Amino acid sequence: MICARCHHFAAAPGTTLCHRCLGDPPAPVPAAGSTPGLWLRSPVGLGWAAAVLLGAVVAADLFAVWANFLRYDVMGDLVDGETGAAVFLRADRADALVRLAAQAHAVSMVACVIVYLCWFQRVRANAQVFDPLRQSMSPRWAIGGWFVPIASLWFPRRITLDIWDASSPRGAARSHRLVNAWWTLWLVALFAGRLASTESDDDLGVAWDQAVSVELLIAHALDLAAAVLAVLLVVRLTRMQHEKAMAGTAPVAV
Repeated sequence: MICARCHHFAAAPGTTLCHRCLGDPPAPVPAAGSTPGLWLRSPVGLGWAAAVLLGAVVAADLFAVWANFLRYDVMGDLVDGETGAAVFLRADRADALVRLAAQAHAVSMVACVIVYLCWFQRVRANAQVFDPLRQSMSPRWAIGGWFVPIASLWFPRRITLDIWDASSPRGAARSHRLVNAWWTLWLVALFAGRLASTESDDDLGVAWDQAVSVELLIAHALDLAAAVLAVLLVVRLTRMQHEKAMAGTAPVAV
């Protein structure tokens, strides 16, 4: 059982607090069958932080969808031949909002990626404790798999599935629908965003800008949906590992 106060270490026998919270930390003793040198560490704090930052990505995507819709709308007026100071002022404001939305999205994504990878490495290490034989890839790929070209298209999904299965309750049916839906949307959103960014060009006319606004709107909508599923994935997997650790099925760090 994990300590009821710090939620990081094993509770001392006969109590709900760990030896550290009681003021007397002992040396860890590995459980039979566990991987030497590996201990459970609570994913709860990192899980909540990752979920909150994913929520910030969702908010940034919503802002970007709205900004690109405004830009699409005003570009449509310009394509239809509308002129005058008012429509050009709307176009300038829409362009400014799109740029601001892009900056907000970039900042939220950088912060989210850092925390998410910390959480992902934590749950991967815990999965090694729960079921080391189920892990088909070495621990270094928990981070490296996201950045290696080509391999990044399927390595993170494979690792996530291994973590999911190792963290599932013993004997429970393992459904991968959430993982597969999240990964599919993530890849589609990634390619849609790349396509829209490569086609952006201020010298190709208003009609082209309107088409790019549609592509960006769709890309951000897909990214928003992927981020929502990522929140559900983080919360679910964090809860599964916490509940499995609380059940006392594996050694916990002291």
